[in-house]
Amino acid sequence: MATKKTTKKKQAPVAPAAPASRKDIVVAALRASLAADLAAVLAAAHAAHAAATHPEAKPENDKDTRALEAGYLAGAQSARAAELQRTVADLERAPTSAFTLLSVRETIASRVVDSQLLLAPAGGGQKLVIEGETVAVVTPKSPLGAALAGQHAGAVVDVEMGARVRTFEIRDAS
Repeated sequence: MATKKTTKKKQAPVAPAAPASRKDIVVAALRASLAADLAAVLAAAHAAHAAATHPEAKPENDKDTRALEAGYLAGAQSARAAELQRTVADLERAPTSAFTLLSVRETIASRVVDSQLLLAPAGGGQKLVIEGETVAVVTPKSPLGAALAGQHAGAVVDVEMGARVRTFEIRDAS
């Protein structure tokens, strides 16, 4: 009985992956957070649609608006899901260079407040907690994001927000 001899090919050594930068970690967290939000909104939209079309939702009299209200809710949930799908897709396509991680300092009533902001092409309003630090996501569509876009470390930016002007010092930008 002949035995078949197999030879193993030597694999080229794999270089260790470079550690992810803080910005890479924050961008990945934003994408994951929005994907989780999308899953929840899709589930809610499905449940609202099921409630609107369920036989028990049929009106019992001319004053019963359960089906109508459930239909409005289903429509709104579906619109929110579509908007979130576009946002998730936009962020997945965006290269890391489209994001800027900023460390900013603001003085409020003689109190210094240091913050981390992620200037992103989409997804504004999110707050991410990474390694115990909160990172707020802003987009260039917001007054703060528009003022910070293109700025560098050391820049001081005044932003009109409501009835007052807030001053931010950019301590680091990556």
